Amino acid sequence: MAQAFKERYRHNRENLEWYDALAVAVVVIALIFTFGVRIVQVDGSSMVPTLHNGERVLIGTFLQPDYGDVVVIDSYIPYGKPLVKRVIGKAGDTIDIDFDAGIVYRNGEALDEPYIAEPTWTYESVDFPLTVPDGCLFLMGDNRNESKDSRDAEIGCVDARDVLGVALWRVLPLDKMGAVE
Repeated sequence: MAQAFKERYRHNRENLEWYDALAVAVVVIALIFTFGVRIVQVDGSSMVPTLHNGERVLIGTFLQPDYGDVVVIDSYIPYGKPLVKRVIGKAGDTIDIDFDAGIVYRNGEALDEPYIAEPTWTYESVDFPLTVPDGCLFLMGDNRNESKDSRDAEIGCVDARDVLGVALWRVLPLDKMGAVE
């Protein structure tokens, strides 16, 4: 009888260790996805050829956006939908666009933009040159002529506090998995 009791105790203890390990793993994953990273779905074609409609990207919520980063903007902005766009300008930068030549300038320097689908021909409702206000970002989609972005007064320069995170990794579809550049 004592042997059976010891065997059952040892078996229950092993099960409890597995449950404990599983619970810790779930808590760690929950904390990572709450405070470190999130997965966001791309909606629309404004980031083609970099990102396509329906793809899912892993974003780092702990990173400060820098020039050229692809960021996700919270849906609380006046536009009302989450936006996936590229950082073109930060606070204090002067952005100008030559719509005849299709060239974007930051602080007088033409940007080298190998990621865009085509030159920037489409004028929206914001006048240029424009100085990005303190605490804000100027954002544009890579599919410039099919993108609703900071060139439109409805969106304008976006408060940096509305950035959910910086896109790091495309996770779906699996055949396109890789770093977001």
